[in-house]
Amino acid sequence: MIDGGRLIAGLQTLRGFGARGNGVVRPTFSDVDMAARAWLRDEMLAAGLDARIDGVGNVVGRSPNPGPALVVGSHSDTQPTGGWLDGALGVMYGLEVARALLEHPDTAHLAVDAVAWTDEEGTYTSCLGSRSFAGRLTDAEFDATDAHGESVAEALRRVGLVGVERVLVDPARHVGYLEAHIEQGPWLESAGNLIGVVTSIVGIRATAVTVTGQQNHAGTTPMDRRADAGATLFEFGAELPRRLAPLAGPTTVWTIGVAELRPGAESIIPGAASCVVQFRDPDDTRLEAMQAAIDDLAAEVGGRGPCTVRTAPRRAPIEPTIMDGALVGHLRAAAEAHAPGRWVEMPSAAGHDPMELAHVLPCAMVFIPSIGGVSHDFAEDSHHADIVRGCEVLADGVVRALGAAAGA
Repeated sequence: MIDGGRLIAGLQTLRGFGARGNGVVRPTFSDVDMAARAWLRDEMLAAGLDARIDGVGNVVGRSPNPGPALVVGSHSDTQPTGGWLDGALGVMYGLEVARALLEHPDTAHLAVDAVAWTDEEGTYTSCLGSRSFAGRLTDAEFDATDAHGESVAEALRRVGLVGVERVLVDPARHVGYLEAHIEQGPWLESAGNLIGVVTSIVGIRATAVTVTGQQNHAGTTPMDRRADAGATLFEFGAELPRRLAPLAGPTTVWTIGVAELRPGAESIIPGAASCVVQFRDPDDTRLEAMQAAIDDLAAEVGGRGPCTVRTAPRRAPIEPTIMDGALVGHLRAAAEAHAPGRWVEMPSAAGHDPMELAHVLPCAMVFIPSIGGVSHDFAEDSHHADIVRGCEVLADGVVRALGAAAGA
């Protein structure tokens, strides 16, 4: 049904907007991002969709058919040094599926609204576009800033979107959302599987750990009279895996990706130290247990002295998102049809726009393998055969889901 050559050519063209070697640099609301969005709008128009760039930068191509309609797509912005398929794959799948269905007489009556969301990667604030579509934006999102201090409101003014209407979910039309994505991990490739049918998106929590000691001279202060905040932080960090490992499930992960010693000088005993522990799992009960273990460990380390150790939430928890059972069932059937015996159900260990969209629409996702499990890096890649097969699975799932919706 789909045209694999056309799909790959479109992905390569989109890759050209911000190409940097094998990767892409296309941050939200940059000149190259807006040029890519204009190109996507024009491609959607040429495919027979009613397409426009809305008031937060989402590119939305509405099918001429009345519905029921599925929304299909992903995000077109990238990480600061991003890969060419992260987000872009799902965007071009949405366009190709909508176009292919309209071209074929057996499916020309089906409705797919193709989308390219804004700022899933969080240049300003994560999932800006999908939150807007779901009607979940607050004033705080418009005040959010990028690394240069520009707010969302200022960026919208700069790119000429102030006063442009935002496209919102239409409950009378939209019956679900489907997204395809590269896995961004090694599981599919390692097991020799070709397709992942996503059952859930992990919950994400982050805890700030703050240690308070006594800053002093590194040469003149005896070891038994020190309150070294850095040494206490390292003690906490070394013990953390031993506390969390017994609680872990098959896909549990945790990371200390940020750590700081203050004042950060070679000849000064740190008087303060801090880190952030991020942990992810699809089971909210397990996340609660991990949070309790982190808090208990901090209390134990602090209780031994001579430094105090405190924990606090780094941000609001992101709860696990469960994919819709009926849509997952349609994708399972499509996966078996196109990759018999070589597909698997799996959780997504990374966050995606369905975390926001699931509040207003049934959602499901499909993954294709990432070469070497690499993503968020210029080296990110997938085999062309896997790219085409993934789109075939998604298109088949769309047809099955819309057929079921029409018969309901």
